Amino acid sequence: MQTEPEISLAGARILVVDDVAANRDLLCQTLESAGYSISAAPTGEVALDLARMDRPDLVLLDILLPGVDGFEVCRRLKADEATHSVPVVFITAMDETESLVRGFEVGGVDYITKPFQSEEVLARVKTHLRVSRLTQALADKNGALLAANERLQEEINRRRHAEHARDAVDDQLSVYANREAERWGIAGIIGQSATLKRILDDVQKLQSRGAPSVLITGESGTGKELIARAIHYGGKRAEGPFIPVNCSAIPADLAEATLFGHARGAFTGAHAERKGCFDLADGGTLFLDEISEMPLTQQPKLLRVLDDGVIVPLGATQGRHVDVRILAASNADFQRLVTTGRFREDVYFRLARFTVEVPPLRARREDIPLLAEHFLRLYAREMNLPHSALSAPALKLLEGYDFPGNVRELKNIVERALIESGGEDIREEHLHFVRRAASGSSQGRLSPEDIPCSEGRASRGPDCPAPANSTAAPEEAAILDHVRRVGSINNTECRRLLGVDMHRAWYLLHKLHEAGRLNQEHDRRWARYRLPEREGNGVASK
Repeated sequence: MQTEPEISLAGARILVVDDVAANRDLLCQTLESAGYSISAAPTGEVALDLARMDRPDLVLLDILLPGVDGFEVCRRLKADEATHSVPVVFITAMDETESLVRGFEVGGVDYITKPFQSEEVLARVKTHLRVSRLTQALADKNGALLAANERLQEEINRRRHAEHARDAVDDQLSVYANREAERWGIAGIIGQSATLKRILDDVQKLQSRGAPSVLITGESGTGKELIARAIHYGGKRAEGPFIPVNCSAIPADLAEATLFGHARGAFTGAHAERKGCFDLADGGTLFLDEISEMPLTQQPKLLRVLDDGVIVPLGATQGRHVDVRILAASNADFQRLVTTGRFREDVYFRLARFTVEVPPLRARREDIPLLAEHFLRLYAREMNLPHSALSAPALKLLEGYDFPGNVRELKNIVERALIESGGEDIREEHLHFVRRAASGSSQGRLSPEDIPCSEGRASRGPDCPAPANSTAAPEEAAILDHVRRVGSINNTECRRLLGVDMHRAWYLLHKLHEAGRLNQEHDRRWARYRLPEREGNGVASK
């Protein structure tokens, strides 16, 4: 059996309105003895003022009052939002049906008659106070339920909107993923040489088998990142992120936080937790370009990720697992790096579980016409120019050039040639090379007299000087001559000397260093190169 809820009526405020003092006093005494808080008014006007100020829980209201009668007072109380819910019990000496009906019509809930019976007064007051409290409690609960329902509906709408937005983003990402797959898939690797076909076979194997890590080696500009993207976008991780990171561009003191993230308070200024590259690549692929430049201090942490997939952010006490496939690339001689202690052998073996060697463009010259034609179509479409053709002499120049910058250099040469030709056929004078090709008819190369220098001239003269050192390529010979004269060189000085970009300067300096022709002092942007001691006697220092 369900019991009614307990409701305390102690201290309930009751307003007694009667113009007869004796009646007011009797009612006040009776109600106060029952524990109620009483206020009294002799007229309707005073009663309305008290009701607005005190907001009583119940009103005992005489009908016959001077001025404003009880019916009007009740009507005004019900019309006021502050008092419209207060129960009104009429006091009357008349036992007439018409008066009672009128009282109920204006909003009264009950009546008591004179002379008063204390038990009846208390019983009726208690009943209506309790009903009023229950009604108010029910209204509060209904209001709370309504508010909860509104919040729930808002949450449902928000989640529904979020789901729609997520579906739209998924659809958009799917479109982007398909576009990326088309752009970076195997179809984007142009060529027909036997070497390239072998590489494409390897890429297809890596796409389907999902080897944990791959090391891609080759000279700068050969397309190592293109191979990495083809592996990613053609495999099971195509819908996941592809995060490329150039390890040589990360300052040594920021390498750990950049790669593995950091916890809040890990160092001064770390006001919040920040995800690293491994977190960003979770579920996808992390491409570590120039992996040979990763600081030795960070290589053990990379080894742990390669072993068990766990990263430990800087300043964190616990590691967390990430699902990341690591593709690494470099143009360095890892055997030399390992032997000299500049790269950990265990890290190298983990990375090189499968190695893809990308040959330089000069080793697959039969691909040059296809690549040149591909870049012509690509840039003509981007520039909204008619499709140009390579003249036979221009193609012969391209096929005879050794392309120290590899495919990247070919792409730049073709782009500039198309701009200069304005959409007309590409002729010899539109081609601008960084350096001449060395002579050697067995490789199908042209003689130095037939290859234009960076100014587009075909003749040798002051603008196209002959190599300063017959045992090195012209750029390398120029670097060595500069160091013999001045004592040292850095990347900025090399760029000014040769008129090349920082990547080409770094490549040449690094190549001479790896070959033992130059010694390197310091790392990265502070690197300075000098001749080995056996060659440096008598050279000015700088």
